Amino acid sequence: MKADKTIAKAWIKAQGRASRSSTSVVVILGLLSTLLGLLQAWALARTLASILTSHPGNAPPAIGLFLIVSVARTGLSVIQDVMASTSSLTARRRLRSEILARIIGEGPALLRRQHSSVIASTLVDRVDALDGYFARWLPASALWLVSQWIVVAAVFCQNHKGGIILAICCATLPVFQAVFGIATAVASRKQFLAMTRLQTRFLDRVKGIATIVLSGGTERETQALAKSADDLRIRTMKVLRIAFIASATTDVAMVAALVLIVITQSHRLTSSTPELTLTRALYAILLVPEAFASFRALSAAYQDRAHATAAAEAMHALAPIPEERGAVEVTTTDATHSLSITAENLFFAWNQERGPVIHDVSFTLPAGETLILEGPSGSGKSTLIELLLGFIEPSEGSIFFGSQNMASMTPRQISSQISWIGQKPVLFAGTIRENILFAKPDASEAELAAAISAAAVDRYLPLLPEGLETRIGEGGFGLSGGQAQRIAIARAFLKNSPILLLDEPTSHLDPATEAEILESLHRLAQGRTVILCTHSAQAQQFHGRHLVLNRGRAISYTEEAA
Repeated sequence: MKADKTIAKAWIKAQGRASRSSTSVVVILGLLSTLLGLLQAWALARTLASILTSHPGNAPPAIGLFLIVSVARTGLSVIQDVMASTSSLTARRRLRSEILARIIGEGPALLRRQHSSVIASTLVDRVDALDGYFARWLPASALWLVSQWIVVAAVFCQNHKGGIILAICCATLPVFQAVFGIATAVASRKQFLAMTRLQTRFLDRVKGIATIVLSGGTERETQALAKSADDLRIRTMKVLRIAFIASATTDVAMVAALVLIVITQSHRLTSSTPELTLTRALYAILLVPEAFASFRALSAAYQDRAHATAAAEAMHALAPIPEERGAVEVTTTDATHSLSITAENLFFAWNQERGPVIHDVSFTLPAGETLILEGPSGSGKSTLIELLLGFIEPSEGSIFFGSQNMASMTPRQISSQISWIGQKPVLFAGTIRENILFAKPDASEAELAAAISAAAVDRYLPLLPEGLETRIGEGGFGLSGGQAQRIAIARAFLKNSPILLLDEPTSHLDPATEAEILESLHRLAQGRTVILCTHSAQAQQFHGRHLVLNRGRAISYTEEAA
């Protein structure tokens, strides 16, 4: 818990520094509004005193001043709100970009540590929940103490007794706020956890809805979701209940100050009192709400700070933003300039207690040649592929693309050199054109047509209702496995990178379709450095070096091309 608090404090402090310039503008506008409030209260007190002491001739100038200041203060408040909203929007955009950079920097390996719904919640819900933190809490936390004691000082200058009473009542507020603030933070954190659990459960059930229906578990899962939703409702109401109680303490302190000032100034609140004396007494009474206004804003925004604490913990679970390294970038992505791949004494462990899953693996693959990874399931083939993709980093050892150490390359530099085709291509809801162009959005029509022809996508395009513009569903819904895999191959042709990694590209395909896909992959592999991970007998048609893994160790490596 102490570590969590340290993390939250450090993150909150960093966000405060990042938003300091825009927050300062809002704070300055708030101070100007407070000063106008002092002038407004004095004009109103002067007007009332003139009327009560039967000197109505003194009222018009005070009324005029009151109206002018009221209009000016209203306009200033509008500008302050707009600036606060703009500041929040800018800060949330910056923060969302930072989170997205962390997610992309860590890559798919992040999904081994966090559920996709948690990542989505961090990127969307938690950032949106920080609107109040940036728009209200940061300005209020910087403004309340200065603003409140400016009002107290102004009251004390005009009415010593009223100023002392107001100061005592204001001084008690932080104590109550601290007590209820801790309770609010704890309740808010639990509410966020309940919301995350509900999101995770709902997303999992949507993904597996066919299995749930076929297994007759619809009623059971409906009740479980209802229970999770009810838990979120209870926790949300608890947060609101504590927030309302915390707000009530401010009202109690304000009423106490108002009553005490009225009691102590009651002998001055008569028509026989001199006008200036009555003005000062009324001034002290009218400024009581103004003295508590800044603290009321801070209290109302305290829950927003609790959201920031929860967000800080979620951000900490992500990898740091990858730094731009000083390495010389490999600029070519032309497959005619292939890159060699060298692995030196690679070690990697998902969990140190279980030991390494890659243990002292070394190999050298010259440019333009093929390496076939072999071994039983669980031997470390997919982990080695992930190391080569840069999704994870070796515990020990190095990987070189040509003469370039992979550890000195940024994720963008690594991805520019590699095309990857896995067991099941990732296709998005949209047109076939959009899915192929995902590899190179700025590709010309000629490049697109060449990739489609090379991947043999044009063999089935005439069978589709709208050809390239045919819309498919998430995950390739509407296409067969072979058709979807051809889109992935077309992407690789379009990207035209020098290194090609194939991870079981023909698994779950029937023999006839597998043979067709392998034909396209043979064309794609020409002139490229290829690493193929497969169990397929047909895929053994790829001629090249063979690396056999068993329990993470290289037990056989054919140095010469077969």
